[in-house]
Amino acid sequence: MLLIPAIDLKDGQCVRLKQGDMDQATIFSDDPGAIARHWLEQGARRLHLVDLNGAFAGKPKNEAVVKAILKEVDGQIPVQLGGGIRDLDTIERYLDGGLSYIIIGTAAVKNPGFLHDACSAFPGQIIVGLDAKDGKVATDGWSKLTRHDVLDLAQKFQDYGVESVIYTDIGRDGMLTGVNIDATVRLAQGLTIPVIASGGLASMTDVERLCAVEHEGIEGAICGRAVYDGNLDFAQAQAKADALSGDVE
Repeated sequence: MLLIPAIDLKDGQCVRLKQGDMDQATIFSDDPGAIARHWLEQGARRLHLVDLNGAFAGKPKNEAVVKAILKEVDGQIPVQLGGGIRDLDTIERYLDGGLSYIIIGTAAVKNPGFLHDACSAFPGQIIVGLDAKDGKVATDGWSKLTRHDVLDLAQKFQDYGVESVIYTDIGRDGMLTGVNIDATVRLAQGLTIPVIASGGLASMTDVERLCAVEHEGIEGAICGRAVYDGNLDFAQAQAKADALSGDVE
């Protein structure tokens, strides 16, 4: 079970939002590069970056900060990024710059052809991000709820060749209320590609519950507010996950 620290970028700073609300941002650092170094030192094996300004603007807005983070990581672990990525040129530029994976969210739902083209052009490097509430997909920074069923869309995108699915329960993100295990498992059971859980990870109990269903196809979990607030010790949590998964080196 891979625990993946999130670095959410807003106006060049590392922040956390409550339920995707840009007006409810807690600033954790004005040096995202230092935050990346911290997670590296804590034993992170992947980093999850989100360009929050980009997600709302529909184009990259924190590219300079992303470059600074990649320079800090220096290829030691994979780094994935989502937020405002709407064209193949942007994907190519980011991947050439050192990112390992690109996450496509809103654009995948609104323009499936773009996702299909991206998967064809960059095989193995495209992750789809599906944000849902009560089984229905949300777009535009969670501001719009669609009629799309999350499993139906995920299966369609799986056929396109996406590497994995990041599934966020938007009712829980940033609220420290626990991961929606049941919904995540249901999605994973309907797919053959891995699912990464996101939203609500709050405690070691959540880590244990996720590890218990890892065999269903749940590859990892995004860690946000809990590891920044200190409610969850990241290094201890990853060690626990490794022990439960039998991945102790």
